[in-house]
Formats: sequence, C-alpha cells, structure tokens
Amino acid sequence: MLRMEDLSGSALIARLDDLARLRIEVFRAWPYLYEGDVEYERGYLRRYAEAKTGYIAVAYDGDRAVGAATALALEEEADFVRAPFIEAGMDIAPIYYFGESVLLPGYRGQGVGVDFFRRREAAARRNGKTICCFCGVQRPADHPARPADYVPLDAFWRKRGYHQRPDLRAGFSWKDIGDDTATEKPMIYWMRELPA
Repeated sequence: MLRMEDLSGSALIARLDDLARLRIEVFRAWPYLYEGDVEYERGYLRRYAEAKTGYIAVAYDGDRAVGAATALALEEEADFVRAPFIEAGMDIAPIYYFGESVLLPGYRGQGVGVDFFRRREAAARRNGKTICCFCGVQRPADHPARPADYVPLDAFWRKRGYHQRPDLRAGFSWKDIGDDTATEKPMIYWMRELPA
C-alpha cells in the first residue's frame, strides 16, 4: 500500500536529493529521454519549497519515494513557461501550473496518477485558482528511440477533464541522453477549468 504525503518548506528541502533522483530516473524514459543532473534538480525542486503557491505530492513505498507531482501558480513560474499565455493575451492570474507528475513504472495503474491530479487541483483551489494546466513534450512519431508499444497519456489526461491547446506552445530545453548539449523541445499545453 502506497503512502501519499504533501511536502512543502523544510520537509521538502530535506527530501530534495531523493526527489531529484526520482525525476531523473523517470524522465530518462521515452518521451523525455532526459540526461539529468542532481544539482540542477535540487535547484529546480527547491523553487516549490520557496514559492508562495508551491505544492508537491509524494508517493512512498515504505520510506522510498516512488512518485511525485509538482504545481504552483503560473504567475510564479519561469518566463518561458508563462510566455505562450501572455502572448495569447490570456490572464494568467487564475491559472495553476502542474510542473510534472513522475511515477516509477512498477507503481503505475494503481490510481496514483489520478490522485496526483486530484491533489494538485485541490491545491489550486486552496490558492484561489480556477484553471489548471500542464504541458507535454511533442516528439516525432518516427523518432528512433520511440518504443514500439508506447501509448501516449492523452486519453488519461482527457479522462481527467483536460483538453489540448495546440495554440499554446512553448519550447523547453534539456539535454537528451547521450547528447553533449541541451536542445529545445516543443511542448503543447493542456488545460481544464475547475468545476465551481
């Protein structure tokens, strides 16, 4: 039985290394192919401890972190994350941004992903936000690293009430496994208005 915990502040900072390693392990797989760096991850995750609206839910198997989901107000996110909304003339004040949801493969299909969405939407409401969003990487269908049995998460996200917004696109940069330098990847946003 997995144990779920909400982390913030000093409790989150105490688990930064565990969560950094978890992100790197999960994001090495398709479609992200992320060549992670623990030092970068520590800084990335620390933002959620320091942000006024920062939120992280963690799934544990015993004392081992096996999954995590992050979120914070879009207003507190980096410029490149906010840019597509601002360029589209949208008010970002009511929007809560889901940074990521990572879960080790052996724990998938047990409802943890659904719980991560529920918990982040509850955090959005606590912070006075009425819209939630996240983005997903767009890799070419013929990419040589794409597994033959890969199933995109689009149906799962739609079942949670999110819809893709092809008009809202961003470019996020990271280093793919085996590459010497970071390259920009296209990201498409998904959004949902929370029920009143």
